[in-house]
Amino acid sequence: MDNIEDILYGVLKIKQPDGKEGLRVNMDTILLADFTRPRLREKILEIGCAHGAVSLILAKRGLNVEGIDIQHHLIEMAKENASLNNLTQNVKFYAADIREYRNIWSAQTFDRIVVNPPYDELNSSKRSPYDERAKAAHGLECTLTAIVGAAKYLLKNKGRLNIVIRADRTAELLALLDKNNMAPKILRSVHPKPGKDAVIVLVEAMRAAAHGIVIKPPLFVLDETGLGTKELLEAYKAREGK
Repeated sequence: MDNIEDILYGVLKIKQPDGKEGLRVNMDTILLADFTRPRLREKILEIGCAHGAVSLILAKRGLNVEGIDIQHHLIEMAKENASLNNLTQNVKFYAADIREYRNIWSAQTFDRIVVNPPYDELNSSKRSPYDERAKAAHGLECTLTAIVGAAKYLLKNKGRLNIVIRADRTAELLALLDKNNMAPKILRSVHPKPGKDAVIVLVEAMRAAAHGIVIKPPLFVLDETGLGTKELLEAYKAREGK
């Protein structure tokens, strides 16, 4: 059953699917939105927007965002969420297959693309028994290769891609970016706590840019005492656009 929950300490209200019908807002959602630092003039696309959480977080900063997802029921939910938060003027949501990107937008349409891709390829993990969840979690209808290829086509020169990836797939992502003339520019690893390996990595890449990357200090979810770190808690606060 759908339910409405507060995020960003109540700044946004988000209607979410149940566990069978799609993925819900989690820490990765919040960290990706916080990691993404566009300027107000930028034209932004979120690939795989689901029920719209990242797009709406960015829209709340005053940014204009378009979101695309293949799952119609989630796009309808995203539109409801835009209305619920009075953000219908800032966001547009489309139910479409990103693999058809050439038929949807012209080349070099966007200044920035944001994506939280499926964490697994279909043949690399046990598939969820629920089709809607499998589409989001297992690359059932959109692979990392397809996402990077779409980003290369849709981004302007010097346009930026912000993506969160499972840590053990970082090498795969970096290889795909290099193959598609997308230079990684910023990388930040996220660790459960000090002394533990990274679980996810946040990456910003730039289309048609020179090589050269900044490795940010790691972000720890918990400190040595088991409490949420200041950096994590800051990510959950609403941020103004620039």
